[in-house]
Amino acid sequence: MTDSFALLNEPRRPWLDLDACKGRFLELSTATHPDRAHGAPEAEKEKISSLYAELNAAWRCLGDPKERLGHLLELELGRKPPGLQTTPAGALDLFMQVGRLCREADRFVAERSRATSPMIKAQFFIQGLEWTDQLQTLQGAIRSKQGELDDELRSLNPIWAAAPPPGNPGRASALPLARLEELYRLSSYLARWNAQVQERVVQLSLG
Repeated sequence: MTDSFALLNEPRRPWLDLDACKGRFLELSTATHPDRAHGAPEAEKEKISSLYAELNAAWRCLGDPKERLGHLLELELGRKPPGLQTTPAGALDLFMQVGRLCREADRFVAERSRATSPMIKAQFFIQGLEWTDQLQTLQGAIRSKQGELDDELRSLNPIWAAAPPPGNPGRASALPLARLEELYRLSSYLARWNAQVQERVVQLSLG
């Protein structure tokens, strides 16, 4: 299994400084860009091209909180984390809000699509702006929850730094992997909810 942290010279940590990580990625990917291998033997070109693709995949993984946590869990556990299960207790209210508002926005979009009168269309336009405001407010709540999650991930970094090195039999027991799985699930839900809400915002903008 490819270790994306090692590829980008990042220590295994739940939280990363993404700006610094991106800087390392750009430095490494620039040095291994296939264009630099112009004129090189075919085998060397293939090797450089493969490394370049791996670096890009590593950045996409580490740059996405959900993907990063899933990858970290897989590295630490030796297996992929289980699929999404029940909604995390701390996000149940947010889950209910997302479901309700998305359903109501869908009904509004369906009603708006059937309007033919210019006057009614004008009313729907104003209502559409109000729905967009509600959805964007909900997105703000999702971002706030993501901020709380990031803060907890940052607080876990010292535990990872103090743990025995990878490969040491005592490493797994020194890490709060059960909590990390909970945070991974929460991150996955937040990403999904944000995508669902953003989809409705886009639908409303097309009216």
